[in-house]
Amino acid sequence: MRLTLSSERVLHAVMTNEDGQVLYKTVTPLFRLGTRTTTLYKVVPNPDPSDMQDYLEAIGEIEWHWFGSSIMRLHGREMRTGEFIPRHGVLGRKRTFIGSDGRSYRWDMKFRVVVLSTNDDSRKELARSHRRSLGIIGPKKEPSLDIHEDLMHMLDLVMLTFVYVEKLRMDKEERSRYHGGGGP
Repeated sequence: MRLTLSSERVLHAVMTNEDGQVLYKTVTPLFRLGTRTTTLYKVVPNPDPSDMQDYLEAIGEIEWHWFGSSIMRLHGREMRTGEFIPRHGVLGRKRTFIGSDGRSYRWDMKFRVVVLSTNDDSRKELARSHRRSLGIIGPKKEPSLDIHEDLMHMLDLVMLTFVYVEKLRMDKEERSRYHGGGGP
């Protein structure tokens, strides 16, 4: 499945499937004193069969903390990021977590994208983000996230962790721009 993002800024994006149907949306208040919180919404069918209008339901949050662990919430479960999705690697560019199926998964923050794979010897790639392409060389493309069908049973968790690691990757990329580096 490919989800197209309305913006590369994952904190303020609408995610649609190949048919253009909205599946998820993220909202983060722009200016707020103290802790900022990103809310993940999911489109759910209207329980009233006579009303064909779907609606957005808040299913998760990321409470961003400057110091210490941020807090993720998904379907009422609260997780501290330092424990649930800890950093690994020399530069801390890998984040691992245990999925709802009990398997270990790993997000790798690459130079311009994030990649999710199994955290085992096979390292099977299961999701990959893509940046916007303006079409100067090759076709024009919107930002997107390709997700393998093996993850459909825990798509909400994949989306919440994607928002988390992509924001971390973007922050590193931005810092490297201001400090004269070539990448995050």
